[in-house]
Amino acid sequence: MKTAEIAKRYLDYFEKQGHTIVPSASLVTDDPALLFTVAGMVPFIPYLSGDVPAPYPRAADNQKCIRTNDIEEVGKTPRHGTFFQMLGNWSFGDYFKKGAITFAWELLTSPEAEGGLGFDPEDLWVTVYEEDDEALALWLEIAGLPEERIQRLGKDTNYWSTGLPGPAGPCSEIFFDRGPAYGIDGGPATDDDRYVEIWNLVFMQYEITNVRSKYDFDIVGELPAKNIDTGMGLERVAFIKQGVDNMYETDQVRPVLDKAVALSGRTYGANHDDDVRFRVVADHVRSSLMLMSDGVTPSNDGRGYILRRLMRRAIRSMRLLGVDGPTFEVLFTVSRDAMKEAYPVVETDWARISQYALAEEATFLRTLAAGETLLDESVAATRKSGGAAIAGAEAFLLHDTYGFPIDLTLEIAEEAGLTVDRAAFDTLMQEQRARAKADARSRKRQLADTSVYRDLRAQGETVFTGYTDLEAESRVLGILVDGVPVDRASSGQIAEVILAETALYAESGGQVADKGVIVGPGFELEVLDVQKPVPGLVSHTVEVTSGEVGVDQTARTIVDAANRRSARQAHSATHLVHAALRDTLGKTATQAGSLNRAGYMRFDFSWGQALSEATKSEIEEIANNAVRDNLEVTTRVLPLDEAKALGAMALFGEKYGDTVRMVDIGGPWSRELCAGTHVATSAEVGLINLVGEQSVGASNRRVEALVGLDAFRSLASERAIVSQLSSALKTPREQLPDRIAELTASLKAAEKKIAAFEAKALGDRVPALASSATQVGAYRVVAQSVGAAGSGDDLRSLALQVRERLSAETAVIALGAEVSGRPVVIVATTEAARAAGAKAGVLAKTAAGVLGGGGGGRDDVAQGGGSDAAALPAALTAVTEALTA
Repeated sequence: MKTAEIAKRYLDYFEKQGHTIVPSASLVTDDPALLFTVAGMVPFIPYLSGDVPAPYPRAADNQKCIRTNDIEEVGKTPRHGTFFQMLGNWSFGDYFKKGAITFAWELLTSPEAEGGLGFDPEDLWVTVYEEDDEALALWLEIAGLPEERIQRLGKDTNYWSTGLPGPAGPCSEIFFDRGPAYGIDGGPATDDDRYVEIWNLVFMQYEITNVRSKYDFDIVGELPAKNIDTGMGLERVAFIKQGVDNMYETDQVRPVLDKAVALSGRTYGANHDDDVRFRVVADHVRSSLMLMSDGVTPSNDGRGYILRRLMRRAIRSMRLLGVDGPTFEVLFTVSRDAMKEAYPVVETDWARISQYALAEEATFLRTLAAGETLLDESVAATRKSGGAAIAGAEAFLLHDTYGFPIDLTLEIAEEAGLTVDRAAFDTLMQEQRARAKADARSRKRQLADTSVYRDLRAQGETVFTGYTDLEAESRVLGILVDGVPVDRASSGQIAEVILAETALYAESGGQVADKGVIVGPGFELEVLDVQKPVPGLVSHTVEVTSGEVGVDQTARTIVDAANRRSARQAHSATHLVHAALRDTLGKTATQAGSLNRAGYMRFDFSWGQALSEATKSEIEEIANNAVRDNLEVTTRVLPLDEAKALGAMALFGEKYGDTVRMVDIGGPWSRELCAGTHVATSAEVGLINLVGEQSVGASNRRVEALVGLDAFRSLASERAIVSQLSSALKTPREQLPDRIAELTASLKAAEKKIAAFEAKALGDRVPALASSATQVGAYRVVAQSVGAAGSGDDLRSLALQVRERLSAETAVIALGAEVSGRPVVIVATTEAARAAGAKAGVLAKTAAGVLGGGGGGRDDVAQGGGSDAAALPAALTAVTEALTA
């Protein structure tokens, strides 16, 4: 049974049981405590927690998930994958334990011919929470399982909570017994790979507080509405139903594995280490494909870093399989073909996905080449110093800064007859992980608990009237101060105010929040920010500037009209620039993020190279031509599928409901899904002035523009500068570029002559400096400040010339100078001095310590520097003293 067929049977079954079939949410979650959708329940958290009323009493879905906390286990076990699909059925205050158990058992054990999954009841085991007698009794009643195949387990495995105050409850898990060939007898309690968990039923029935850990908390009492949250692992069921040993050999994953085998020329199943690598490639290529299909792009932080790590682990695994060249063009194509039936977007968006994949592979292959060069230098330096191990800090630098895998560092070091200080490396990695976890915990504490808005959201969605009106009469539903509900807020306090209606736009879709005020009987509030803490609820962060505001009072929101006008101009300009980019560069130049505020717009888009000046001018001209043509701007609210069929552009990572707002500028020329505020006709934008274009990561570019009056003021300022230059240089403005180029060339020639004179002047000092050498212990020492030098290279050249004069002696040369106002010391040693124990790197570091900076280098020549030029004499004295220590 193919993977897609299993998913279809599941959804068909639950649709017949009265469940609303909900499409998968994006892998990119809007939960601020998470980077990705890590479990099937993530999109339903607002409903499960009660923060937002559920739109349906029961639902079912097939949710895409990404989880990388067990990334090191990928390929080693039959069930660990970074991308997986979780089939779920959900009840929001509707059926509870009996219904969930009945549905699960019926679907699993019904014959395939009747639409079921056809599992033999004799192969199934069940676990329940050790104190959940009710669930155990229901399993005995509904499934007729013998009691010895129902095992009681503790909180660590059979109790669910988020780790935060809120809903929680016991779990019941269903396991498939693969038979004695896969491990020992004894059921799931043995924690053996023989027993594969395929379905988890969470009975969300309690409210918890005083959470000390995920499994240590106080139960307040039962929830007023009990919920069901289940998850059946699609990949796990697929490998059982397809009669293969693991998820990597299922129909959606195996084609990539087979292609990796063909490219490597090696045999799958012949070598354990190779098998793990083949599975890593198959898993990570599919995960990367799915992440990019949801708009994630490779980068050095956040979601992009996780994607980059997956892609680079796949490249590294292919390298260990003997394939050094590029493979992604082939591997990603195979994965696309395996996944497109279930997720058509991987084919329709293939041009963009493949562009990112190939660019990232090319970049990392260059990184590997550069990293090997740096590592070769470390190997040579370690050997020269007589060491046996490459420093852990160097290995960590290669890994953390250059993306060079530690296992490759270990392999190359071993080939050179060296080891790596792995303990030091692991310590640095643990420190980095601890910092990341602390940051994640901090974000989770600060942002994840939205239960305070639950009762407010239960009163209904906040009505936004700001598309047509800049003022709205409303009522105060709630007030929060420091996150705690209060009855009123007084003058001088900062508070959150929740209203039934508002004309103030809440930050979303790249558009910043409106400015404005909220006024009412005896109070005035300055609006500092407007956000949506939970879907459908608008919160106004305000400063009470006068009076006192209380719950249930009437209030009027008043938008700053001038700020809103400029914000509308900027947002509409963003749509025009997006359309102009696609006109100029093609359909693969899709939006990857934006920011719109009064007078300014920033737009990120997928593109692999810098834009030429001619291209930027063309984009700017197309956008401004659209302004000139006074195109009509229209908005429609319509079903999502209809909007997509009309060609509306959707921003990756944005969440869209069943109905969406579509904004047209000039009909289909610019057609996007957008909840922002816009001008009525394009002429209202006024003017678009592109002021910047830069890279913001691999295959991502950013353009910035000023809009409206801000654009005019910028151009007027540039005009004034040109006028000043024209007057000062006595040159017509059209001839300014040639005149400035001529002056620049003359200046460079003069600087070159001056540098030559300075170098000659320094060189003329070589004899005197060499003859100034004095005996310091076993060494002839030159330690002098030469005043000012044009560059550090000039000072280094001088030190080496002096060393050449004294090459037959046991000599140490330490020269100091000011370079661009900062102190620099160069230390050079002769061969005899090094034999006697003098090391230039150590001495330069000593000098740098006095100068308030850092330094070091090789034993023969090194450099140090700092910020305290007045300390140069003391730094040179410290070098001399170090030679006698």
